[in-house]
Amino acid sequence: MLAAQRRGHILDEVRRRGSARVSELAAQFGVSEMTIRRDLDTLVARGALDKVHGGATSRRTASTDEPGFESKWLRQQAEKDAIARAAADLVPPGSAIGVSAGTTTWTLAQHLRRIPDLTVVTNSMRVADALRPDDGVERSVVLTGGVRTPSDALVGPVAVSSLRQLHLDLVFLGVHGIDVTAGFTTPNMLEADTNRALVAAGRRLVVLADHTKWDTVGLSTIAGLDEADIVISDDGLPPDARDLLTEYVGRLILVAATMSNDAVPNEAVPNETSPTSTAGAT
Repeated sequence: MLAAQRRGHILDEVRRRGSARVSELAAQFGVSEMTIRRDLDTLVARGALDKVHGGATSRRTASTDEPGFESKWLRQQAEKDAIARAAADLVPPGSAIGVSAGTTTWTLAQHLRRIPDLTVVTNSMRVADALRPDDGVERSVVLTGGVRTPSDALVGPVAVSSLRQLHLDLVFLGVHGIDVTAGFTTPNMLEADTNRALVAAGRRLVVLADHTKWDTVGLSTIAGLDEADIVISDDGLPPDARDLLTEYVGRLILVAATMSNDAVPNEAVPNETSPTSTAGAT
């Protein structure tokens, strides 16, 4: 198991239990206590956990908590890759699509590279960078302007204004949480405004969300459940969530979360990008 993959499992375990001791984690994952301590130091540095004497505790979450990109990327990597593969299969060559910011949508961008003649509109510098034209596949990438959030979305009036002028075939939306009452949510109010403009620009909305997003509520609603034409999640989604989503959304796709040999590498977190952008297109 690669280090990043192990850290993702450690994060899941601590969050599930609320806390865990170094000795317990070392025994569970079959590595030394020193290795676990280094893993915990990495997760703490990324804001994913709180370190305590002899172990770690889960950080308290609130509707305004907004993890950074690297912290989120450690979580559910296999699920995100399976979801992204299924999403890319929905995109025919020659489409004009919108892709929101996020780690699942960044994973989607890796799989979009094989589809020719795409026009991709995004408010994510990381997504735009993943689709840079260095592989011989024809595509056009339009990057909105805006102010950068902790999750590396470009948001605000500049982004919203750019998106209001566009008409897209499909929009792929990553979300912080899904709730029957609150719908699809984010902890960042400006990001919610920008994502609402992206949703409005598309003829069809595809939401990408692994099972951990269920029953999580961010501060601001992007869209109601009934606004999604398709929701793609993984087979870890609980039965009650499946029933409710089937009732509300146009189509629910569940994928098996297995990491294949040609999946996005666990260590392939993109490089840091510049802190602020106001406009741009490539």
